[in-house]
Amino acid sequence: MSAVLVVIAAVAIATLVALVLLVLFEPALAYRVTAPGVALDSDAFMRIVGATCDAQLARIDTFDVLHDGADFYESELAAIAAARKSVHIEAFIFHRSSAGDRFVAALAERARNGVQVRVIVDAIGSFPTPDRYFDPIRASGGHVAWYQPIRWYTLKRFNNRTHRELVIVDGTVGYIGGAGIGAHWLDPPDGSRPWRDTMVRVTGSVVAGMQGAFIDNWLESTGDILADPALFLAQPEHGLRNALVVSSVPSPARGARARVLFQLLVASATKSIDINTPYFLPDESARGELMRAAQRGVRVRIVMPGKANNHPIARRASRMYYGELIRGGVEIYEYQPGMIHAKILVVDATWSVAGSTNFDSRSFELNDEVNLAVNDRALAERLLEDFTTDLASSRPISYADWSARSWTQRFAGAVSLLLARQV
Repeated sequence: MSAVLVVIAAVAIATLVALVLLVLFEPALAYRVTAPGVALDSDAFMRIVGATCDAQLARIDTFDVLHDGADFYESELAAIAAARKSVHIEAFIFHRSSAGDRFVAALAERARNGVQVRVIVDAIGSFPTPDRYFDPIRASGGHVAWYQPIRWYTLKRFNNRTHRELVIVDGTVGYIGGAGIGAHWLDPPDGSRPWRDTMVRVTGSVVAGMQGAFIDNWLESTGDILADPALFLAQPEHGLRNALVVSSVPSPARGARARVLFQLLVASATKSIDINTPYFLPDESARGELMRAAQRGVRVRIVMPGKANNHPIARRASRMYYGELIRGGVEIYEYQPGMIHAKILVVDATWSVAGSTNFDSRSFELNDEVNLAVNDRALAERLLEDFTTDLASSRPISYADWSARSWTQRFAGAVSLLLARQV
């Protein structure tokens, strides 16, 4: 009998090891795309992006780019205070903090006054936050749900997180970008500089796409299908439909809409590609696309954190790719003042992408993400203003700099690459 148990245990251990190795080393999908050959600012290209990303064409009426916590928190809280019908928030990070306290109080106050308040919080991203933190919202009539809570029956989906950061008010005003709700963006407890991040406030029919992304994960978190007409107010349309909300979820076949969006835009660039990303871990296909763009004369610039990166493993791993990319014509810069967490892509000063997606495998393969993609020169130019400011505070990395790193840095980078898809 004991021999049978030993065999069973050995098989179980071998199976577990095999599954772990599969998670860590399964080859990424080799994305390939041929540029459509139409102008990026054309209606034809807009339709192609919408179709390939399974996103409905919509319109932005107004936009406001908010580039730090003091700005976007005040704007979001003011919008919440003015809510009359609904407030929906989806957050990877909703931590106990001075900012979190203000949001909880504002949401509870609106719920007491008859506004439908619903909040989705990721169970891992907000792991330090106790459930009771949200009791004031629930006691006032609002609702808070945890996305993929840690249960025996969710373990098979443990690696799937909602990384989305959304605030939607009355179905008519939306905020989308990289910032959650916590001390990182306003008053870090260690006294460091607040994270540099970007949220974009929009109005127009494009907000319905953001509402749809929230409703999808509300269903997954609660089982409730939200079909209240008050959540889907008709919005006036002025001019061309120039925007898409691309909701991305991991598929069993490893494809993801966010990755399709990024790769299609990079492959179609003719002049410039400017990227802000906190975690830069592109797979072989993405690296190849960036270098092919540089080789056809496109200026490719990437700004990412320097030593202030809150994920040292991610930084060590990403630096392993610098040499190949720099040789391939890609310009790499490390932001010096502190942590930069903005997730922005601007192509040819025409197309802009703002949202929750990092330029890494976790965002492209494992997380639920949401991005706003817009064909509008005014928005692109506004985002490039911030990019230029970030660039001025960043250190360019040369091939000589990269080659001069110590053997300990090289070894740490090689080890970090083993976990690169999980950070």
